[in-house]
Amino acid sequence: MMQQVPKPLIAAVVWWPLVAYGQVDPAVLEAERARIEVVERCSRSTVAVFSQDGQGGGSGVVISRDGYALSNFHVTHSTGNWMKCGMNDGKLYDAVIVGLDPTGDVALIKLLGRDDFPAAEMGDSDLVRVGDWCFTVGNPFLLATDFQPTVAYGVISGVHRYQYPAGTILEYADCLQADAAINPGNSGGPMFDAEGRLIGINGRGSFEKRGRVNVGVGYAISINQIKNFLGHLKSGRIADHATLGAVVRSDERGRVIVDDILEESDAYRRGLRYGDEVIAFGGRSINTVNAFKNVLGIFPRGWRVPISFLHDTQRIDTFVRLRGVHAQIELEEMIDGDKPPGHEPPQGDEEKPENEKPQIPDALKRLLGKKPEMPDIVKEHYTAKPGYVNYYFNQHERGRVWRALVARGSYAGTGATWVIRGTTGMAEDFRLTFSDAEAAIRLPEGELRTELTGGLSNHAEPPGSGGMLVALSLWRRMLVEGPEKFGEVYYLGTEPLPGRDGLFDVLAAAYDDVECHFLFDPADGSLAALSLFLQEDVDPCELTFTEYREVEGRMLPGRIRVRHGDYFERIFVCEEYDLHGEDDGREEG
Repeated sequence: MMQQVPKPLIAAVVWWPLVAYGQVDPAVLEAERARIEVVERCSRSTVAVFSQDGQGGGSGVVISRDGYALSNFHVTHSTGNWMKCGMNDGKLYDAVIVGLDPTGDVALIKLLGRDDFPAAEMGDSDLVRVGDWCFTVGNPFLLATDFQPTVAYGVISGVHRYQYPAGTILEYADCLQADAAINPGNSGGPMFDAEGRLIGINGRGSFEKRGRVNVGVGYAISINQIKNFLGHLKSGRIADHATLGAVVRSDERGRVIVDDILEESDAYRRGLRYGDEVIAFGGRSINTVNAFKNVLGIFPRGWRVPISFLHDTQRIDTFVRLRGVHAQIELEEMIDGDKPPGHEPPQGDEEKPENEKPQIPDALKRLLGKKPEMPDIVKEHYTAKPGYVNYYFNQHERGRVWRALVARGSYAGTGATWVIRGTTGMAEDFRLTFSDAEAAIRLPEGELRTELTGGLSNHAEPPGSGGMLVALSLWRRMLVEGPEKFGEVYYLGTEPLPGRDGLFDVLAAAYDDVECHFLFDPADGSLAALSLFLQEDVDPCELTFTEYREVEGRMLPGRIRVRHGDYFERIFVCEEYDLHGEDDGREEG
């Protein structure tokens, strides 16, 4: 009987003569060269993260040339407010914490000392498919003492994987599964596609129980989820994830059905009820409960996202504003204490992220030195304030947004009263008059005037508008006074604006007893919208500003749309502005 020759031996016999005589297919050599070039390029943006006292660390990846880098919450939680970061140029950099997403297990840090860091190219994780090549880069077991990262190659084993929360908070939703090695120390490092585009942040793996060795099942947080939270991370705050305010289940026909819903939720106000079938959410079709949880997990608190559902056989397509999962005090408690929530002993094969911190080798500890005081360069980029991870970056982002607005023309120096004249969407003449003290609207059928005293939440005029006159008054006040004088104003992050492309910068402001959100278009710095919340868990009064034109050297909208819930909408075409209060409107009868 002829003995079968092992396939690896056949491959070696065939391959060797080709190499020896220089007959390797050029396409093979080119693929090898391209792969090596991609790995070298991506390694340059990969970061080895070490705690300043040499007690632990992990990995990260630079995403902008000015030094912003991503890692895991469970990595940076143990490093404190600042850390040391090694890159494959052989240098060790100081870095400071910027923002945290404890639920999503993401952290944003900023490397200091350069403004030309090699940055990874962002990919699109929604385009990743099972079978795609990928590779992970990082610092497994903290072996990269020379800051040269370890690379592991593999394939995408699964997409849109949902991992139930580890312990109390860590929830991996819509993540990528790969067989490229993710070991302790890889956490926070990048997962790249075959072209070197960043598609995820490594964080969770399955390990052989006794040896802490990867068994070929690892998970990365999708880069598209992180893109949604990046503005919130840059705010220097603790980001919160979203809930619909409703619980869903699968029925006997496989439909995703609302099993319970909070009456104070926006979803309820938009018409969602017990027993309704959810058929689409956040731009995706929904056919399982896991699919719903996956989509919900990629959105921050407060975002408005599309939803489609069947109510009594009628399809309803609308937008719903998502609630937060945690109260502010709960978020703050997540980042306090000796170790992050979710670090309980592992249950079964699915371990929590890095329950056992890899130890830094003694040689590197000597390089890091004893735990030093915060370096001056870090002190320049760190401001402590209750409720913030790093208030310095909130001030930085708030200033950036406001400078872009006033670059189009400062509103300071205008009068205490503004008057706008024009026509409504129904071709009626109108005149709006508003100041800090009072506001009024005059239409052909008469005038409505309100004094802005005694608590602004009590002024919802005109009826059904949710406080249009208050919103216009606060719009003028913010433009004239700016965030420094307006009141408590902070950078919230970014969020979508239905009907417009992209994400918009948000300044949140508390004034008197109301809250308002100002949305700015990052493309040109203009104020795109304002949402006034007279009370919690009620529909806000929403103003959108379009068709800007120059008025006395300042850019002002030619069209203001006012909307409140599903029942109130007005369009004001602004034909004339009086910014100096020369006419308060009282002389006309």
